[in-house]
Amino acid sequence: MKKTVFAVAALFFTFQLSFAQHRNNWKSMKPDERKQAIQKMNPEQRMGLLQQFREDMVISELEVPQDDQEEFKTLYAEYQEKQNSIKSKFKSENTYENMTDAQAKQQLNESFEIGQQLLDNRKIYADKFMKLITPQQVLRMYQTEGKMRNKILDRKQDGRGNPSSQSRRP
Repeated sequence: MKKTVFAVAALFFTFQLSFAQHRNNWKSMKPDERKQAIQKMNPEQRMGLLQQFREDMVISELEVPQDDQEEFKTLYAEYQEKQNSIKSKFKSENTYENMTDAQAKQQLNESFEIGQQLLDNRKIYADKFMKLITPQQVLRMYQTEGKMRNKILDRKQDGRGNPSSQSRRP
């Protein structure tokens, strides 16, 4: 048990050190250097880096007071985790043409249900966020998320060269 705790702590410390190093040098890196640094990371490190950049961007954009930043980060991570959990329930079929009408209607209804769950979750967390930040900041946070999502989708489309092959989830 102690070995496992030690191994997890060591891994976490290594990630934190690696992340701090990358974050400090990130702005001074050339795009190719950034790409190489990311490629050297394992998937967990990449996800952690993305999460940290997302948090930093939102905190900066919203100008969250220093005293509330740690609590905001914890709440924001919880919110993101819940949203991702809901999204993971939706399994989109890319072969709509081969579906029967009944299958397509079922897929459509499932997408509506997932969309409603996402909306309900946003409402729940909006109330929680408003205990730390203003309603205007909550609106900006959701707007910033939309902008980030669009940038990611645009990059995916550019990388594949075929925007029409992209399917967006709710």
